[in-house]
Amino acid sequence: MVNLVIMRHGEAVSQSSQDSQRQLNARGEAEVGQMAQWLTQVYPQFDYVLASPYVRTQQTAELMLAQQGNTTQLQTLPELVPDGDCHQVQLYVDALLSQKPEARILLVSHMPLVSFLVETFTKSGNTPIFDTASLACIEYSAGGQGSLLEKMAPADLSLLRP
Repeated sequence: MVNLVIMRHGEAVSQSSQDSQRQLNARGEAEVGQMAQWLTQVYPQFDYVLASPYVRTQQTAELMLAQQGNTTQLQTLPELVPDGDCHQVQLYVDALLSQKPEARILLVSHMPLVSFLVETFTKSGNTPIFDTASLACIEYSAGGQGSLLEKMAPADLSLLRP
């Protein structure tokens, strides 16, 4: 069962005075909307959406949250920045799962951290490249080794449509 999804933010504007202030562009909003819709059709609702404090990840998280139910909690996690600490993120996820073992968690972050998070949670040696708004779907238990079950990008969705 997929209970941990790692997502890269949608495409953002290329210029801003500060990287942390870059916003999603129209394509990024559309990509995230597509992924949010697909995710709700394929997997049950999330209990937690954890996002980097950067503007583009907060916007991505809000768009994802709009497709979830009223009980999903949005939290900002400072460790989810591009050069964040994977081990600290894992400790936080483990703490959530120790309190609520059946919890489903969506992490919204940046390259390269999303790649390193896949390796941290699966211990597979696999650090996949993420297109914008891409997802890695993992079966994970606190303190354990997870399994990457699926990776999906907005471009992949067109291949699924009849």
